[in-house]
Amino acid sequence: MRRLLVLQHIEIEGPGLFEQLAEERNFKIKIIRLYKQDNIPQTKKGDLILIMGGPMGVKDIGSERYPWLKLEINFIKRELEKKIPIIGVCLGAQLLASAAGGDIEVLKYGSPPIALPEIGWSQIFIDKLDKDFQELFEDPFHVLHWHGDRILLPNKAELIASSTRCEEQFFRISDFAYGLQFHVETSSAMIDNWIDEDKEFVLEGLGPNGQSILREENRKFSDKTFLKRKLFISKLFELLEN
Repeated sequence: MRRLLVLQHIEIEGPGLFEQLAEERNFKIKIIRLYKQDNIPQTKKGDLILIMGGPMGVKDIGSERYPWLKLEINFIKRELEKKIPIIGVCLGAQLLASAAGGDIEVLKYGSPPIALPEIGWSQIFIDKLDKDFQELFEDPFHVLHWHGDRILLPNKAELIASSTRCEEQFFRISDFAYGLQFHVETSSAMIDNWIDEDKEFVLEGLGPNGQSILREENRKFSDKTFLKRKLFISKLFELLEN
Protein backbone atom coordinates (compact mmCIF):
# COMPACT_ATOMS: atom_id res chain seq x y z
CA MET A 1 0.00 0.00 0.00
CA ARG A 2 1.20 3.52 -0.81
CA ARG A 3 2.04 5.67 2.19
CA LEU A 4 1.67 9.37 2.91
CA LEU A 5 4.47 10.22 5.35
CA VAL A 6 3.54 13.44 7.16
CA LEU A 7 6.31 15.37 8.90
CA GLN A 8 4.52 17.47 11.52
CA HIS A 9 6.26 20.23 13.51
CA ILE A 10 3.55 21.43 15.89
CA GLU A 11 0.29 19.95 17.14
CA ILE A 12 -2.07 22.53 15.62
CA GLU A 13 -0.61 22.30 12.08
CA GLY A 14 -1.70 18.86 10.93
CA PRO A 15 -2.33 17.53 7.40
CA GLY A 16 -6.03 18.46 7.34
CA LEU A 17 -7.47 18.20 3.83
CA PHE A 18 -4.32 16.42 2.57
CA GLU A 19 -5.08 13.54 4.92
CA GLN A 20 -8.72 13.35 3.87
CA LEU A 21 -7.89 13.21 0.15
CA ALA A 22 -5.00 10.79 0.68
CA GLU A 23 -7.36 8.38 2.42
CA GLU A 24 -9.75 8.65 -0.53
CA ARG A 25 -6.84 7.67 -2.78
CA ASN A 26 -6.09 4.63 -0.58
CA PHE A 27 -2.90 5.91 1.00
CA LYS A 28 -1.85 4.64 4.39
CA ILE A 29 -1.27 7.73 6.54
CA LYS A 30 1.75 7.82 8.85
CA ILE A 31 2.22 11.00 10.89
CA ILE A 32 5.73 11.63 12.21
CA ARG A 33 5.49 14.12 15.08
CA LEU A 34 9.00 15.51 15.10
CA TYR A 35 8.21 17.83 18.02
CA LYS A 36 7.57 14.67 20.06
CA GLN A 37 10.89 13.15 18.97
CA ASP A 38 9.37 10.61 16.57
CA ASN A 39 12.03 8.93 14.45
CA ILE A 40 12.71 10.10 10.91
CA PRO A 41 11.05 7.49 8.64
CA GLN A 42 12.65 5.07 6.24
CA THR A 43 11.13 5.58 2.81
CA LYS A 44 10.35 3.07 0.11
CA LYS A 45 9.10 3.18 -3.46
CA GLY A 46 5.54 4.49 -3.67
CA ASP A 47 5.84 6.77 -0.64
CA LEU A 48 4.82 10.44 -0.76
CA ILE A 49 6.31 12.85 1.80
CA LEU A 50 4.22 15.77 3.10
CA ILE A 51 6.10 18.39 5.14
CA MET A 52 3.85 20.65 7.20
CA GLY A 53 4.24 24.18 8.58
CA GLY A 54 5.31 25.54 11.94
CA PRO A 55 6.58 28.66 13.74
CA MET A 56 10.24 27.63 13.59
CA GLY A 57 12.33 28.38 10.51
CA VAL A 58 15.29 27.46 8.33
CA LYS A 59 17.50 29.76 10.42
CA ASP A 60 16.69 27.57 13.45
CA ILE A 61 18.45 24.55 11.94
CA GLY A 62 21.14 23.54 14.42
CA SER A 63 19.50 25.25 17.41
CA GLU A 64 19.09 23.40 20.70
CA ARG A 65 15.42 24.35 20.77
CA TYR A 66 14.61 22.28 17.68
CA PRO A 67 17.26 19.54 17.53
CA TRP A 68 15.19 17.52 15.04
CA LEU A 69 15.39 20.22 12.36
CA LYS A 70 18.95 19.21 11.45
CA LEU A 71 17.86 15.59 11.08
CA GLU A 72 14.89 16.68 9.01
CA ILE A 73 16.83 18.82 6.53
CA ASN A 74 19.33 16.00 6.00
CA PHE A 75 16.42 13.62 5.44
CA ILE A 76 14.92 15.94 2.81
CA LYS A 77 18.27 16.17 1.01
CA ARG A 78 18.51 12.38 0.88
CA GLU A 79 14.97 12.00 -0.40
CA LEU A 80 15.54 14.60 -3.12
CA GLU A 81 18.55 12.60 -4.28
CA LYS A 82 16.37 9.47 -4.32
CA LYS A 83 13.60 11.38 -6.17
CA ILE A 84 10.96 10.44 -3.61
CA PRO A 85 7.88 12.68 -4.20
CA ILE A 86 7.60 15.59 -1.74
CA ILE A 87 5.04 18.29 -0.98
CA GLY A 88 6.21 21.07 1.33
CA VAL A 89 3.70 23.46 2.93
CA CYS A 90 4.80 26.85 4.35
CA LEU A 91 7.75 25.90 6.61
CA GLY A 92 7.82 22.65 4.62
CA ALA A 93 8.29 24.61 1.40
CA GLN A 94 11.10 26.63 2.99
CA LEU A 95 12.87 23.46 4.16
CA LEU A 96 12.42 21.89 0.73
CA ALA A 97 13.95 24.91 -0.99
CA SER A 98 16.81 25.05 1.51
CA ALA A 99 17.58 21.35 1.05
CA ALA A 100 17.79 21.94 -2.72
CA GLY A 101 20.27 24.82 -2.34
CA GLY A 102 17.98 27.80 -1.70
CA ASP A 103 17.54 30.00 1.37
CA ILE A 104 15.06 32.28 3.13
CA GLU A 105 15.00 35.90 4.23
CA VAL A 106 12.64 38.03 6.29
CA LEU A 107 9.62 39.18 4.27
CA LYS A 108 9.48 42.97 4.01
CA TYR A 109 6.85 45.39 2.77
CA GLY A 110 6.31 49.11 2.31
CA SER A 111 8.52 52.10 1.55
CA PRO A 112 10.97 51.99 3.14
CA PRO A 113 10.61 48.20 3.43
CA ILE A 114 10.05 46.87 6.95
CA ALA A 115 9.63 43.33 8.23
CA LEU A 116 5.93 42.48 7.96
CA PRO A 117 4.39 38.98 7.90
CA GLU A 118 1.91 38.01 5.20
CA ILE A 119 -1.18 36.81 7.07
CA GLY A 120 -4.70 36.31 5.78
CA TRP A 121 -6.50 35.34 2.61
CA SER A 122 -5.41 36.77 -0.73
CA GLN A 123 -5.17 35.75 -4.36
CA ILE A 124 -2.21 34.00 -5.93
CA PHE A 125 -1.45 34.44 -9.61
CA ILE A 126 0.09 31.95 -11.99
CA ASP A 127 3.38 33.35 -13.30
CA LYS A 128 3.40 31.70 -16.67
CA LEU A 129 1.50 29.25 -18.81
CA ASP A 130 1.59 25.98 -16.92
CA LYS A 131 -0.25 23.05 -18.48
CA ASP A 132 -0.70 21.29 -15.12
CA PHE A 133 -2.22 24.16 -13.13
CA GLN A 134 -3.43 26.72 -15.67
CA GLU A 135 -7.06 25.60 -15.47
CA LEU A 136 -7.15 26.00 -11.68
CA PHE A 137 -5.99 29.61 -12.04
CA GLU A 138 -8.52 30.65 -14.69
CA ASP A 139 -10.73 31.97 -11.90
CA PRO A 140 -9.33 33.86 -8.87
CA PHE A 141 -7.65 31.49 -6.44
CA HIS A 142 -7.64 32.82 -2.87
CA VAL A 143 -5.50 31.02 -0.30
CA LEU A 144 -4.46 31.48 3.32
CA HIS A 145 -1.05 33.03 4.04
CA TRP A 146 0.64 32.72 7.44
CA HIS A 147 4.37 33.42 7.19
CA GLY A 148 7.04 35.99 8.04
CA ASP A 149 9.80 34.81 5.68
CA ARG A 150 10.14 34.58 1.91
CA ILE A 151 11.89 31.81 0.02
CA LEU A 152 14.99 32.43 -2.07
CA LEU A 153 14.53 29.68 -4.63
CA PRO A 154 17.38 27.39 -5.66
CA ASN A 155 18.46 27.49 -9.31
CA LYS A 156 16.83 24.13 -9.98
CA ALA A 157 13.37 25.35 -8.87
CA GLU A 158 10.69 26.56 -11.27
CA LEU A 159 8.35 29.29 -10.00
CA ILE A 160 4.66 28.66 -10.76
CA ALA A 161 2.62 31.23 -8.79
CA SER A 162 3.02 34.40 -6.71
CA SER A 163 1.03 36.77 -4.52
CA THR A 164 1.22 40.57 -4.55
CA ARG A 165 3.19 40.53 -1.29
CA CYS A 166 5.49 37.59 -1.89
CA GLU A 167 6.76 36.28 -5.22
CA GLU A 168 7.76 32.77 -4.17
CA GLN A 169 4.40 31.20 -3.40
CA PHE A 170 4.33 27.98 -5.42
CA PHE A 171 7.21 26.17 -7.11
CA ARG A 172 8.34 22.80 -8.36
CA ILE A 173 11.69 21.05 -8.31
CA SER A 174 12.04 18.72 -11.29
CA ASP A 175 8.79 16.76 -11.57
CA PHE A 176 8.67 15.16 -8.12
CA ALA A 177 8.69 17.96 -5.51
CA TYR A 178 6.37 20.93 -4.96
CA GLY A 179 6.57 23.77 -2.45
CA LEU A 180 3.55 25.81 -1.29
CA GLN A 181 4.24 28.91 0.80
CA PHE A 182 0.47 29.17 1.43
CA HIS A 183 -2.01 26.86 3.15
CA VAL A 184 -4.69 24.80 1.39
CA GLU A 185 -5.13 22.11 4.04
CA THR A 186 -7.06 24.11 6.62
CA SER A 187 -10.64 23.85 7.86
CA SER A 188 -12.52 26.75 9.44
CA ALA A 189 -11.98 25.18 12.87
CA MET A 190 -8.22 24.85 12.29
CA ILE A 191 -7.95 28.51 11.32
CA ASP A 192 -9.95 29.66 14.35
CA ASN A 193 -7.55 27.66 16.51
CA TRP A 194 -4.53 29.30 14.85
CA ILE A 195 -6.02 32.74 15.41
CA ASP A 196 -6.26 32.00 19.14
CA GLU A 197 -2.97 30.13 19.54
CA ASP A 198 -0.82 32.45 17.39
CA LYS A 199 -2.23 35.76 18.62
CA GLU A 200 1.10 37.63 18.83
CA PHE A 201 2.01 36.77 15.23
CA VAL A 202 -1.45 37.82 14.04
CA LEU A 203 -1.18 41.18 15.79
CA GLU A 204 2.32 41.67 14.38
CA GLY A 205 1.06 41.20 10.84
CA LEU A 206 -2.38 42.81 10.98
CA GLY A 207 -2.40 45.16 13.96
CA PRO A 208 -4.65 45.30 17.04
CA ASN A 209 -7.76 44.20 15.12
CA GLY A 210 -5.95 41.32 13.46
CA GLN A 211 -7.89 38.52 15.07
CA SER A 212 -11.24 40.05 14.08
CA ILE A 213 -9.99 40.64 10.53
CA LEU A 214 -8.93 37.01 10.20
CA ARG A 215 -12.16 35.63 11.64
CA GLU A 216 -14.13 37.65 9.10
CA GLU A 217 -11.87 36.47 6.25
CA ASN A 218 -12.23 32.90 7.50
CA ARG A 219 -16.01 33.17 7.28
CA LYS A 220 -15.76 34.67 3.79
CA PHE A 221 -13.20 32.37 2.18
CA SER A 222 -12.79 29.04 3.99
CA ASP A 223 -15.92 27.28 2.79
CA LYS A 224 -16.03 29.22 -0.49
CA THR A 225 -12.58 27.98 -1.54
CA PHE A 226 -12.99 24.41 -0.31
CA LEU A 227 -13.68 22.84 -3.72
CA LYS A 228 -10.81 24.65 -5.44
CA ARG A 229 -8.39 23.73 -2.67
CA LYS A 230 -9.54 20.13 -2.93
CA LEU A 231 -8.97 20.16 -6.70
CA PHE A 232 -5.54 21.70 -6.17
CA ILE A 233 -4.44 18.99 -3.72
CA SER A 234 -5.89 16.28 -5.97
CA LYS A 235 -3.83 17.64 -8.88
CA LEU A 236 -0.67 17.50 -6.75
CA PHE A 237 -1.39 13.89 -5.81
CA GLU A 238 -2.13 13.02 -9.44
CA LEU A 239 1.14 14.50 -10.68
CA LEU A 240 3.23 12.87 -7.96
CA GLU A 241 1.64 9.44 -8.34
CA ASN A 242 2.61 9.21 -12.01
